[in-house]
Formats: sequence, structure tokens, C-alpha cells
Amino acid sequence: MRFYELDKHRPSDLPKGALEPLLQGKDVGLLSEAGCPGVADPGAVVVREAHALGIRVKPLAGPSSLLLALMASGLNGQHFAFHGYLPVKSDARRKKLRALEREAQASGQTQLFIETPYRNAAMFEDILRSLAPQTMLCVALDLSLPSEEIYTRSIAQWQKKPLSFSGKRPAVFLVGL
Repeated sequence: MRFYELDKHRPSDLPKGALEPLLQGKDVGLLSEAGCPGVADPGAVVVREAHALGIRVKPLAGPSSLLLALMASGLNGQHFAFHGYLPVKSDARRKKLRALEREAQASGQTQLFIETPYRNAAMFEDILRSLAPQTMLCVALDLSLPSEEIYTRSIAQWQKKPLSFSGKRPAVFLVGL
């Protein structure tokens, strides 16, 4: 068995020979350390290359933190958009949050985004400072782990009872109506 690792900073640089077993007719699996390969994950480049080479791609069901969070949020699951990571700097992040809120209000579309665990507290603070009291926010932590927590509340409710981000926990944030 052979494993290749994708560099998350340069996912288009496929390791040399990574697709060779596929060209020889062998089965290959694409794994992600968290979530689903190709969804908020650099694995999409491998799948794209397989398609370009005419290789059959067969997705297998597995947990996706984004879909699990959407399913448990109570927000619109028929119309949603995933935005990946928002800007790191607070001013730019707040501007983006307000734009996402406007999109949710105008279209009814749930807005999903993620943050690195060490910036979750700063993201949460910016959300509470930037969004309108009636806007709904779902915070989904540690999805599929025993420590999983999922809460959906209005911004006004979150401001009265904020969440404490102790430890480095993977989180998905959802904004909607």
C-alpha cells in the first residue's frame, strides 16, 4: 500500500506517480483527514486530473462537516453557499460577514463558512459585533465526535449567552434567516 500527501498550500502539485496506479487499472482511494475529499479539501485537484485522464471517479458516502452542520442547523438546506475561510483581518472579515448577511436576507440562502480552530473565538466575536440581532447563527463544533455541539440561535440570543471556545475545536459557522 502506498500513500501520497497533498500539500494544502500547493494542491495543484500532485506528487509524482500518484495517479500511475489508476492508469494501470488499479483501484485508488482518496482520503481526507477531516470531512470529505474534494469538499473544502485540496483533493479536488486529484479528482479533476482523474477526469482529465478519462479515469472513472466513484464517490463514496462519508461524513462531511459542512452537510452535517447544514442538516442540524434548522436553516435553509435547499439554498445555500459555502465560502470556505473568510478574511483573517478583523476589518475585512466583518465587511465580508455583513455581505454574507445581506445575501442571506436578500435570497434566503444559508451562508456556510469555516475557520481554523485557533481563530474561532475571534470569528465568533466579529460575528456578534457585525450582524443584526435577528440574524440566525448556527455554530457546529467537533462534528461526528463525542464532544459534538451544535447550536442555532439569533445573534441577540448569542449576545446574551455567548459560547466559550475553549480548546482548539473544528467549527462550521452558518448564517441565515
